[in-house]
Amino acid sequence: MLTEQSAATVRATLPAVGAAIGEITERFYTRLFAAHPELLRDLFNRGNQAAGTQKQALAGSIAAFATHLLEHPEQRPDAMLGRIAHKHASLGVAPEQYAVVHEHLFAAIAEVLGEAVTPEVAAAWDEVYWLMANALVAIERRLYAESGGPGLRAWEVVERVEETADVVSFRVRPADGGPVAGFRAGQYVSVGVTLPDGARQIRQYSLSGAPGEAVRQFSVKRVHGGQTPDGEVSHHLHARVRPGDVLELSEPYGDLVLEAGPDTPVLLASAGIGVTPMVAMLADLAATGHGGPVTVVHGDRSPADHALRADHEAYAGKLPDAAVHFFYERDAGPGARTGLVDLTGIEVRPGTRAYLCGPLPFMRAVRAQLVEKGVAPADIHYEVFGPDLWLAQG
Repeated sequence: MLTEQSAATVRATLPAVGAAIGEITERFYTRLFAAHPELLRDLFNRGNQAAGTQKQALAGSIAAFATHLLEHPEQRPDAMLGRIAHKHASLGVAPEQYAVVHEHLFAAIAEVLGEAVTPEVAAAWDEVYWLMANALVAIERRLYAESGGPGLRAWEVVERVEETADVVSFRVRPADGGPVAGFRAGQYVSVGVTLPDGARQIRQYSLSGAPGEAVRQFSVKRVHGGQTPDGEVSHHLHARVRPGDVLELSEPYGDLVLEAGPDTPVLLASAGIGVTPMVAMLADLAATGHGGPVTVVHGDRSPADHALRADHEAYAGKLPDAAVHFFYERDAGPGARTGLVDLTGIEVRPGTRAYLCGPLPFMRAVRAQLVEKGVAPADIHYEVFGPDLWLAQG
């Protein structure tokens, strides 16, 4: 918790820092990459930097953490910290890197706010930073201990499955012939590739196969940028990676994991490529003989765009009490609905644990409908692909 003096200073300066946090993070990344260009080349997502989403996520997390310290001084925002720590661990972030971030972040704060950053103000925000950083280091240290340490391992591609025109699943096994550790349904792995320009870029992809298999499966959607750059790693994987090729993968990470008793009502709601962790969860429910009601909801542009649809239906069909609701914007066909996902008319059982994955507008809409139907907010869990902008967007 913050000291009383620092809490008063942070409370007084939070509006000014919050108003300038976008410019602060812009300056921060400019300084950081000027001093350490290897971080942009080999660690940070160049696409997210170009689009500005990573800056928004950093700004949102800092503001949210400081606000939480003021509003709940006796509690630590473990959900937010856990989400960040899992992502950091999948990238192999080391404790000493927090000192590098601190140096350039506080230099950016001083540049933007100027004389307003008195020694007292600097000390208070320094306390905020290290409370957050040290908490993340502790969580990441535990995650590394559980997974066997940071770093990527070589995996051979044994099968490539064209799920849709823009989604490919890769099935991989350890290139060294060693054992495959288990994972929890809903988790992801980092995949490292070397691009034609020599950059080593890393992206996270959900494990879309059933836990406990001898091979791992992850599914990749080819990202078409539109207003932002195309996804360079997804395009590389689609265009260049074939069976026999070797990729680097991290151990599984991610805090959106299936946690439900054998009779707990479960709702799995997804849209687009958000289907991937939901299919893994559905596979796990089927494999463990889940007896409670399971509601499956998915939205997509069309049946042809619905990746892993056969798995979606097959795993649901193995459950004794499952209801499947597919929504398509066009070409819905028999048994599906036309339009965006709408929970109106869909039964949601008391005590339901809900898991959401898809674009933010989709998850916000579904979450609001679930709350209206009586689902406790604490029982609604979500996963954001890429930088988590839920907090950044208020």
